[in-house]
Amino acid sequence: MKKKVLVVYYTQTGQQKDILDNILKPLVSDPGVELTFYRLRPIPDYPFPWDSHSFFDAFPEAFLQIPCELAPADEQVLPQDYDLVILGYQVWYLSPSIPFNSFLKQKEAEKLLKGKPVITVINCRNMWVMAQEKVKRALYSIGANLVGNIVLADRHINHISVITIVHWMMKGKKDSYLGLFPKPGVSDKDIQESSRFGISVLSHLKSNAYTTLQQELVEMGAVRVKPVLVFTDKRANSMFAKWAGLIRRKGLPGEPARRPWLKAFNYYLLFAIWVLAPIVSLLFLILHLPFLSLIRKEKRYYQSVNLKRIR
Repeated sequence: MKKKVLVVYYTQTGQQKDILDNILKPLVSDPGVELTFYRLRPIPDYPFPWDSHSFFDAFPEAFLQIPCELAPADEQVLPQDYDLVILGYQVWYLSPSIPFNSFLKQKEAEKLLKGKPVITVINCRNMWVMAQEKVKRALYSIGANLVGNIVLADRHINHISVITIVHWMMKGKKDSYLGLFPKPGVSDKDIQESSRFGISVLSHLKSNAYTTLQQELVEMGAVRVKPVLVFTDKRANSMFAKWAGLIRRKGLPGEPARRPWLKAFNYYLLFAIWVLAPIVSLLFLILHLPFLSLIRKEKRYYQSVNLKRIR
């Protein structure tokens, strides 16, 4: 009997699908595996390329994990009983993207994921650990069994990737900005080489045993955790919570009362990226030495699929 695998994802640029296609090459070529793809479709869909207002107007709902409406799943998706579910998502404003978060909050997600082994595939600029903690909690709440995590991120330094990603998101072109900057997003090389992760996934799928999967993936370089980015991610989450709550109280998406506050958040974000982030990084480098053992412990945790208990 064939192993049935469901792949749930959302994409605007096509990069998420490209990543999944490469990771899944070993599964596609195996006659004993049957793949079903479920692309999430918001109603209405988010624009690509983005305009500036729409881009920032998505911030409060993305960070606060407020769902949007999704088109119903195709009829062939829901009735099936899957052996493995793979979830591909992007990080929007330090949280899982609105379409992906919306899926996790639906009854459909519980039907598909409860009691099932799940692998997450993250496609992001650089910070993802706190978004993944939110996804872990959502999966735990519906009874899913997270057995693996793969992260593909833009490897360029923070300020370079900010410039290139903004160019891509606003112009819709994954090219070299001004002919001087590298191409934005996850590198073609990293995407193409990600098929090695699929070899490990296929092996565990066939044996129906996943206890060693994540450790294998970590050893293969599937999850790179940078402690300085974890430090920054946590502090940025604290500030984003204040801004998101404030803007949401001013109105719903698209309402004029939000516009001046979204503009203020835009200026804050520029200040945070170009001024605060380097200061936070410097503070981390100065203060981290006495906490090396704790930092190493945290790094191992974020590389894992474990979930800390919330007190």
